[in-house]
Amino acid sequence: MRLLKLVPDNTNIGFVRLRVVAFIITALLTVAAIGATATRGLNMGVDFVGGLMIEAKFATPPSLDAVRSNIDALGVGTSSLQQFGDPGTISIRLPVPDSNDPGATNAVVNKVDASLKKQFPGVVFTRTDTVSGKVSGELIQNGVLAVVLAVLGIAVFSWLRYEWQFGVSTFVAIVHDVLMTLGFFAVTQLEFDLNIVAAVLTIVGYSINDKMVIDDRIRENMRKFRQMDMKALIDLSVNETLPRTVMTSVTVFLALGALLLFGGHVLRGFAAAMLLGVVVGTYSSIYVSSSLLISLGLQPLRIAKPEAGRPEAERVGP
Repeated sequence: MRLLKLVPDNTNIGFVRLRVVAFIITALLTVAAIGATATRGLNMGVDFVGGLMIEAKFATPPSLDAVRSNIDALGVGTSSLQQFGDPGTISIRLPVPDSNDPGATNAVVNKVDASLKKQFPGVVFTRTDTVSGKVSGELIQNGVLAVVLAVLGIAVFSWLRYEWQFGVSTFVAIVHDVLMTLGFFAVTQLEFDLNIVAAVLTIVGYSINDKMVIDDRIRENMRKFRQMDMKALIDLSVNETLPRTVMTSVTVFLALGALLLFGGHVLRGFAAAMLLGVVVGTYSSIYVSSSLLISLGLQPLRIAKPEAGRPEAERVGP
């Protein structure tokens, strides 16, 4: 039985020759992601904006206007509705009751439940969450802080482990991955909650793992082939790690695809963010992080010199 090979042996793809085009595309996508996030904003979940979130599943897809009119007539505050998952599932957001009564929130939920069941028989509340404004503010602060510290920590680690060029290229690539994720959620208006923050941190971890594998191989080849042109050396290193990169991406893709299709709408945003992260993380590892090393002036001869009396392999071309 022949072993499955997703990438043939002796693959020699010229990634670096497309780096200028890749840099232009990356810059345009980054500007578009920042613009989308700034103009459209993120559809923040109740974790970040605070309030009461009710997830209602209707027997037949209702009219959003009819549901909104029904709830607003109850005097429990202005409702915000969003259809997601399937047409019969609606997310209802309401302000947290301004009361010291610990049962006030349950009273609102029961009031909305009774009113909707009267007009829409068969409706079921599948989820209710409540977050106060103070807690949501702390969650935003801690979430942003977690992502920023993760990116900076990884960049510093890469700088200390290798040379400063690796730290800069890793920082740029990870920031690119995070901005692409934010832009995706701004365009699709999928709910951005704590699950997505977890997805962003997972994307950062996945992306840095891919970059470390390629960076390690680049550094090894810089020691082995000290006279090789840097462009050829990076192409060689990326091609040598390509089977591992493709196999990892495909297997992760299969797992996340199953999660997206069968994991339910609660995990849909997380799975979508992770799928996007696999794509942009792989792209940035090859076309942003590695190719940027050339622009930053990394040269093989600046790394280790051969040990005295030890023969050193030399290669001047791919």
